[in-house]
Amino acid sequence: MSNIETGKMGETLAVKFLKRSGYKILERNYRNKVGEIDIIAKVGDCIVFVEVKTRLSDAFGYPVEAVNAIKKQKIKGTALLYMKTFKTEPMVRFDVISIMINGKENQIQHIKDAIEG
Repeated sequence: MSNIETGKMGETLAVKFLKRSGYKILERNYRNKVGEIDIIAKVGDCIVFVEVKTRLSDAFGYPVEAVNAIKKQKIKGTALLYMKTFKTEPMVRFDVISIMINGKENQIQHIKDAIEG
């Protein structure tokens, strides 16, 4: 499985997970001139910007470890432009969903407030 296929599978699993948890999905793979956000969702009055990281093994570290300082800054900048574009100033949160694909038993970890706003 290619990295692109792994990423798409992880994002699909993350969307299903969020929907089961009561989130409304607003956008998938949202892009603007600053960057890209995997999932933008809403829960209650809060807009949640979600970065999804998926791995097939931990040989190169756990998925969440791939969200470094540069990636965090890019996500925050992309989210800020999203809010300006849609003229929205809601409560916001930045989460990471870490997925380890292990055949039939996938491990999904939802880390809320993983990126300080």
